[in-house]
Parts: sequence; structure tokens; C-alpha cells
Amino acid sequence: MKTINKISFQDIATIPQLVKDFLNQNIEGFEENTFSLQNFKNKIHEKQNAFKPEKREILAEILENQLSGLTISPRQRQNIQYIKLENTFTITTGHQLNLFSGPVFFVYKILQTIKTCSYLKDNFPEFNFVPVYWMASEDHDFAEINHFKTENNYYEINEKFGGAVGRIPLSDTFFISEFEKEFKDYVFGTELILMLKEAYKAGNTLTQAIQILVNRLFSDFGLLILDGDSKELKTQMKETFRDELVNFSLHEESKQKVDFLTGRYGKVQVNPREINLFYLTETRDRIDFDGKNYNIIDKNTQFTTEEILNELENYPEKFSPNALMRPVYQETILPNLAYIGGNAEIMYWLELKDYFTKINLPFPILIPRNSMLFLNKKTLGKIEKLQLKIEDFFQNFTAITNHKILDNNEILRLLEEKESQLIHQFAELKATVETTEKSFGNMVKAEEVRQMKSFKRMKKRLLHAEKIKQKELLERLENLFLDVHPSKNWQERVYNFSVFFADYGNAWLETCLEEMQIDESKLIILAI
Repeated sequence: MKTINKISFQDIATIPQLVKDFLNQNIEGFEENTFSLQNFKNKIHEKQNAFKPEKREILAEILENQLSGLTISPRQRQNIQYIKLENTFTITTGHQLNLFSGPVFFVYKILQTIKTCSYLKDNFPEFNFVPVYWMASEDHDFAEINHFKTENNYYEINEKFGGAVGRIPLSDTFFISEFEKEFKDYVFGTELILMLKEAYKAGNTLTQAIQILVNRLFSDFGLLILDGDSKELKTQMKETFRDELVNFSLHEESKQKVDFLTGRYGKVQVNPREINLFYLTETRDRIDFDGKNYNIIDKNTQFTTEEILNELENYPEKFSPNALMRPVYQETILPNLAYIGGNAEIMYWLELKDYFTKINLPFPILIPRNSMLFLNKKTLGKIEKLQLKIEDFFQNFTAITNHKILDNNEILRLLEEKESQLIHQFAELKATVETTEKSFGNMVKAEEVRQMKSFKRMKKRLLHAEKIKQKELLERLENLFLDVHPSKNWQERVYNFSVFFADYGNAWLETCLEEMQIDESKLIILAI
């Protein structure tokens, strides 16, 4: 395996402009939240002053309890002890509890978090940096996480759901036997199968399953795994949650940023609600305020203001942050400096800057995670043979295909030559006739538009004819696109990590870690 190219996010058509502008520091007010050693230096000082020492003891104790059922490495044990020290900070990523980790970018974002900690330790040796994976165990969209895909199969589980997905106990384990059939003959197939069986044995909750899997993959790297579905942790959020219930502060304080981002980029990733909390029991239901009472949507439950505040005081674990409140929860309980996330995550974090300021909570450095693409030599050979570049597959590939189909076409060349001549002739004619009567110029312009439309129709028909004539070339181009973009999507958003681990085992993880970019957001392309 070797890296053959690294493409900047700035050069990829499908990366959102908001993310590009953020990386380029083109959004006023976020310059200090982009990746730079100076920004990290400032953030260390800011977080050190804001994070209370007693929170460290609570966090370390909770991490010890949550990881007590796992075999943790000496490095993990050391990192838990480091958490207690005032010179220790975390770098965090988070993700849903996808079945067997879901798409492979799950692995990439954790590895980038681990490598960022090493990078910071090299540059700030007097401090400790601990990688943290935050489990989105309270999410309730089971359909989003109940499956994963390999090159040859689609695996899915069916369970009763409606509440926090992390609490769902596993009973449907049929997919394990099917997975075993697919991978039993691979070099590291047995290891994968044992991993799957250990994590997803009947009776384990989805939280336990991901804890076991992630710990098996990353324990030697010192990664700590944190579950926010915790009464002890949520006790620290009482004041913030109370403010949210009574004053709707997140919604109010984020209005200006949301309006700005909407005006400049057309929309925001997540629109803040009036109350950005769920009520969590056996189900997870939205809390709404009708002007007098708090209603639990889809439940026959209602609270007065006094009653819901008493409920929060006595049962903070029943209040679950939504996608926008979750970053606030995370940054409150962790001595965190930076969050590594996907483009969509970065975009909704940006909505929260003013709210963080209002509640005196340091806003972290945001790092769009790197992407990775593994291509075999056969695919790379086809790309080269067709005189294409890998970058072409991350631009407008339809336009590139059309150009390739019409490459060296004599009729097209003649059409474009005559079209150019026609444009020049009409320009001359328009300039001349307007000296006689200005309305003549409009008449010439109308005729020019009519004839230009004819040329466009001819070129369109020519392209159609050439596609029929060169059907074989078109199929080769389309199949090659699918080799790079399985299911017409980025590879990392389709395939599970098992596709790569099966052949290379832990060496694949080490390669990903070694090749991972830290100080820039890039698509890293490797040959296998």
C-alpha cells in the first residue's frame, strides 16, 4: 500500500463551499477555530482556565467505570490517569453506533483523532493529549445505524426500537453467520469473524457492542471511549438544560449565526428548535412548550414549569441533548481542545459559536476529517490507459465523460470553429447596424440567439450519436466511475472497514494512521 495522491478539499467539487470557506478562514469570527499551532496554544490556555479541576476526577472515574468490562491497554490506563491532571486535554470525535462500525470513515476519523494527539504532543511536550471517541448512544434513528455493506453483501439487523439505540439488546444475530460465509477464507477473516461474534453476541446492547469493537481496534493507541448516556455526566448539565427549558437560549443565541449562514450559503445543516432537548425514558421524545406547559411529543405526558424543573433536578439522565445541544454537553464535561468531524458536523457546529459565548464555554478548534480512498492496481491501470487523472473523478465527471466521448471528433471541431466564426460575424454586424438604427442591433441579437441555439442542438445530437457509436467506451467510463465511487458515492461512505481489514489486518490500520494528514483536510488516495 502506498499513497499515490493527496487532493485538497479546495479542489474537490462536492465539498461544501461553507467548509472550504471555513478552512480558508473566509468566515469572519472563526479564524481562531481553525487548525494552527498558535490556535492550539491559545485554546490550551483558554480551556485550562475554564475547566474546573473537580470535573477531571469525575470524568476519570466515569471512564474507569464505563471501560471496566473491557480489557484495556496500559496506554488507555495511563490516559485515564492523565485526565486527572490539569495539563491534560482531549481531542474528540463522535459517531453513531453503526452496526460493526458502518461505513469505513468511522475508522478514519478515530485514527485522525489519535494522530492529532501525537502531533500535539510533539509540539507541546509539556502537555498531555488524549484521544476520545464519543458514542452517540442516545440517538433514536435505528434505521440509520442497523446495517453495513461490503463489496459483495449488505448486512442488517432488526430489533424493537424507539428509544436510545445504545440501550437496544441484540437478539437478531443471523447476519453473523452470513458474514462468516463471506470472510472465512480471507487472510484476516477469522480475526474479523471473532471480532464480530464477541461484540455482537446475543444480549449485548448496541452500546456494549461498539465499546467492545472499538476497544479491540484502538486500545493499543490509547483511545478512550465515552458514553454520554450517564446520570453522573448529565448532572453537570443541569444549569444549561434548565436555561434551555426556561429561556430557549440555544435557539435565541444562534439566530444571528443561522441567519448569516442561511443568507450566505442558502441553508444550515440543522435548524435549532425552541427546545433542543429530548425526554428520554423507554422512548426518546421531543419536548415542546405551548406557552403554559411542557408537552412530551407523541406521549400523553405534560409538565408545568415547576414540575419539569423538578424532574431535571432529580432525574437529569432523562434529558437527552439533540444534535445541536450534544456539542455543548461534550465541551462541558471534557477538557477538550478540538473536534474532528465530517463536513455536515462541522457545518452545524458553526451555528453554535454565539451560544457558546453566551454560556461562557470555550468553543473548540474544528477539524474537517480527512477522507481516504483505496484503489487496486487494475483500476489505476484503467484510469491511466484512458488518459484520465484520479482528480477527474472528483469533478463533474459527466462533463469529463462527454469531453472524452467527443475527443478528436472532426465534426465537433468543425462545429466549434463555425460557431466561433458566427459569434465574431454577429458582433461585427451588430456594431455596424446599430450605427444606422439601435433597434436593428436588437434584431441581430435575436437572430444570433436563435442560431446559437441551433448549434447547441447540433452538438447535443452529435454527443448522443457519438455515445451510441462509442457505447463500449461509455460503458468503460461508467464502470470505472463505479470502481472509484461504489453505489455512485464516495468509497468511504459505502464500504465497511472489513473490506480492507480482511486482506491486511492491523497493518491496514497502521498504514491509514501513517498516511493520515493532520494539518490540512485532504482526500488521500492509496494503491493496494
